[in-house]
Amino acid sequence: MKGSVVSVNISSDKGQKKHGIGAGLLIVNHGLAHDAHAGMETRQVSLLARESIEKIRAKGLDVKPGDFAENLTTTGIILHELPLGTRFRVGEAVILELTQIGKVCHDRCAIFRQVGDCVMPREGVFARVISGGDVKAGDTIRVVQ
Repeated sequence: MKGSVVSVNISSDKGQKKHGIGAGLLIVNHGLAHDAHAGMETRQVSLLARESIEKIRAKGLDVKPGDFAENLTTTGIILHELPLGTRFRVGEAVILELTQIGKVCHDRCAIFRQVGDCVMPREGVFARVISGGDVKAGDTIRVVQ
């Protein structure tokens, strides 16, 4: 099973949309360098499939990669259907391990308030960095375990 990275995204503060940076560095047991969410124990990197974003676009909202605060926007793999512990190879060197599917949304985000739905709490996934390295838009992402 394989797909690709559509966008690499960071933010300087928690609770805000992320912006695309083209490429970044994933650090073992830390996350994406310079991102506000890096360093969390099991939620070091957040991923959301473009296919999930398209569900919200279909409801009439103009959203793009990073708007759901995901670090990596992907395509080609339905991430939230994979079991915990699944490992992905991103590019040549990076290995991520799926640690959480979805999240509790304590405060309804702006997207939820606008369209009455948000996919990140159901379809966003989180991973820890097993093997670090560079990641960029266009990299292949494949399930390895």
